[in-house]
Amino acid sequence: MRNITLSASEEVIERARSVAREHHTTLNQMFRDWLQTIDHGTKRIGGYRGMMQRVGARVAVGGHKFTREEMNER
Repeated sequence: MRNITLSASEEVIERARSVAREHHTTLNQMFRDWLQTIDHGTKRIGGYRGMMQRVGARVAVGGHKFTREEMNER
């Protein structure tokens, strides 16, 4: 695991440590969890974009512009 150095005001750090204590964890662990959330979201967005490109390559509407009513038909 690699280390990084961050900077923030003492007030912000103390409030964040207080929140971490309330959740029975450390500020360091909260930061790791936050980074994993970002990484997971990035992977999901990339997967979504890839899927949409694959679908878009297979679906054609023949240049027809659908009306609002047509798009909402069931």
